[in-house]
Amino acid sequence: MKRTARSICIVVALLAVGLWNSLLPAQGTGAHAQPPVPAQPPLVDKLILHDTIQPVSADKLKRALDRAGADGAQALLVELDTPGGLLESMRVMVGAILRSRVPVVVYVSPTGSRAGSAGFFILESADVAAMAPGTEAGAAHVVFEGGKPDDIEALKVENDAEAFMRSYVTRRGRSADAAQEAEKSSHSYTAEEALHQRLIDLIANSDSDLLQKIDGRDVTRMDGSTITLHVTGARIVLIPPTLRDELLGWLVDPNIALLFLVGGALLIYLEFNAPGTIVPGSLGTLMVLVAIFALDLLPIRYTAVLLLIAAIVLLILEAKFGGHGALAIAGIACLAFGTLTLVAAPIPQLRVSPWVALSVSLAFGGITWFLVRLAWRARRRKSRIGIDAMVGARATAMEALAPQGHVLVEGEIWQAVARVPVPAGAALRVVAHEQMLLRVEPAAPPPADPAS
Repeated sequence: MKRTARSICIVVALLAVGLWNSLLPAQGTGAHAQPPVPAQPPLVDKLILHDTIQPVSADKLKRALDRAGADGAQALLVELDTPGGLLESMRVMVGAILRSRVPVVVYVSPTGSRAGSAGFFILESADVAAMAPGTEAGAAHVVFEGGKPDDIEALKVENDAEAFMRSYVTRRGRSADAAQEAEKSSHSYTAEEALHQRLIDLIANSDSDLLQKIDGRDVTRMDGSTITLHVTGARIVLIPPTLRDELLGWLVDPNIALLFLVGGALLIYLEFNAPGTIVPGSLGTLMVLVAIFALDLLPIRYTAVLLLIAAIVLLILEAKFGGHGALAIAGIACLAFGTLTLVAAPIPQLRVSPWVALSVSLAFGGITWFLVRLAWRARRRKSRIGIDAMVGARATAMEALAPQGHVLVEGEIWQAVARVPVPAGAALRVVAHEQMLLRVEPAAPPPADPAS
C-alpha cells in the first residue's frame, strides 16, 4: 500500500509539473505581447475662407466638404471672414452646407473679421454657428447687380431671399425674426448681440476653445437626424488651397482681369502691324482668353462691352480721318466709362477700381491712337525702291547742265536734265525721272544777276 501510494504521488507530481510547464509559454507570450493600439483622436478638417463670395470660393467649399466626408472627419470647421459677394454663389454654398454629410461649423474669426451680406447667410446655414470676440455679422440686404430693377422685380428678389433664409434658420433653432432684420434693414450684430438674439450658438476665443465648447453637443441635421459631436482633443487638419484655387482667386480680381484684357488686345494689335513676330500675337491671345474666362465668373454689363467696342472704333476713326482730337477724347471717355462699369458686382471688392479704370483707359487710348496713326501713315506712304527712291534726294552737278549733263546722287553718277542752265557744282534736287534720266532743279533759287 505504501508503494502504491508513493507511485500515485509521483504520477500526480509529474502531471502537475507538466501542466505548469505547459502554462509557462503562454504566460511568456502574454508578457511580450504588443500593447493595444491607442485610439486615434477625432479628426476635424478646417477651411479658411477669407475671401469674397464668388464661384471660386464656392468651389473651394464644395471640395472641402467632399474631402471631410472622405476623411471621416467629425466636422468641417470653416473660418470665415468676408464682406459678402454674389447671390448665386451664396446659394450654391448654403445648399452645399445643408446637404453636407458631415456637420459644418462656421466660425467668424479672427478678431476684426466679419460675415457681411452673403456671408451672413452662410453663417446661419451652419450646423454650429460661432463668432470670435470683436467680430460682426449681418448687413444682408440684397444688393442688385447692375443697379436696382423695377419695384416689382426688386420685391420678388427680396422676398425670395427672405424665404430662403427662413427655410433653414428655423430648422437650426435660431431666431428667424433677428435674421430677417439683418436681411430687410441691413442690421449688423456684434458677437455678443448675435448670441443674445439667438443668431449664433456660442462665442469662442480660438479653435481649441470652440471644439471644447461644442464637444458632446447634439446637432440636428436638415433631414431630422441627430449627431453628437465628439471632438475632444481633435486633430485640426488645414485644407490648403490648390494651385487652381490660388490662380483663379487671383484672376477673379476684376482689376487683374481688366489688365489682362487690355494688355492682350495691345499685343494682338502689334501682331497685326508686324505679321510673323508670333510672340506678341500668341501671348496676347492667351491673355485675352484668360481675361474672358475670369470675367465670365463675374456679372458683366453688356452695355459696358458695347462702350468698349465703340471706344476702339472712335480711336481708329481719329487716327484715320484726324478729328483734331475730338474722336480720340470721345473714345477715351467711352473706354473709361466702359471699364468702370464693366463688372456689375454688389460689393466694391468685386468691381473695377476707378483709379485702375481711368489709368488703363488713358494709357490704352493713347497707345492705341498712336499705333493706329503710325500704321495708317505707313500704309498711305508709297513704297519706293530703286530709282523711285531717288525722287526728293539731293544731287550735285558734276558739270554745267545746259540743260543736260551728269550729276552725283548719293555717291552714284546719273544723267540728268534741268529746266534752266545749272553751273557745275550747284546743289540740286531730284524731282522726277524718265527711265534712267533724272529731272533735277536747283535746291535753292539761283541768286539774281547783279549786271541785269
